[in-house]
Amino acid sequence: MILKTEAIVLKTFDFRETSRIATFFTKDYGKLKGILKGIRKDHRKFGSHLDKFSINDIVYYHSRRSDLHLVSHCDLKAYFLTVREDCRRNMAAQYALELIDLIMPLEQPSAKVYQLLLDYLESLESIRNIDTLVHIFQIKILQLSGFRPHIDSCVQCHKKIAGKAGFSLRSGGLICTCCATPLMSLTSISKGTVATILHVEASPWQKTLHLGLTTAVRKELKYILNKFLVYHLERKIRTAAYI
Repeated sequence: MILKTEAIVLKTFDFRETSRIATFFTKDYGKLKGILKGIRKDHRKFGSHLDKFSINDIVYYHSRRSDLHLVSHCDLKAYFLTVREDCRRNMAAQYALELIDLIMPLEQPSAKVYQLLLDYLESLESIRNIDTLVHIFQIKILQLSGFRPHIDSCVQCHKKIAGKAGFSLRSGGLICTCCATPLMSLTSISKGTVATILHVEASPWQKTLHLGLTTAVRKELKYILNKFLVYHLERKIRTAAYI
């Protein structure tokens, strides 16, 4: 079966002398792996160098026996030159690619996740506060992928939390003071941080870009979101050290 779709390049590696294997996140079919035979010998045949976070129109032969498909055509659509030329923007882009690759299973379509990654890359070209953008992306991808932390109420008793609360990595959400025990390893979290996460979850992408964060909230978000992702993915995110 021959399929065509728009795709964002997540990663690539050389295969044998002339070919390259790429992992894409596609608009219509989710994450998939493809081999481009002969691309290193003559990239003009494909119309793209297949660089990370470039957007391409690809045509591929879908294999029923393997998760590696043969890509026969690849046309470059967007390159994000501004992001590539700035070190911090470049690393922020690569962080998102790694996160998508770790979270999303092969060939599980998600138009919303694709649009999120596209919006993120486009916003990276011009936004000033890169740290805030990364946090917005983290919150959104956790929500869309089913890894969302439980912050609407206490994980244990399910009651709304009006006062202080702790965040439990193991339980995946908030623990109220009544349910908290000395044996629990809890991280303090402010009302402002909880409200920020809920606001980002409920708001469309463009509206979240105008979000102003205090230094304290930004610090809590960075610690909690990074720790939460690592704990539930059960592996470190290599690019997180550079953002």
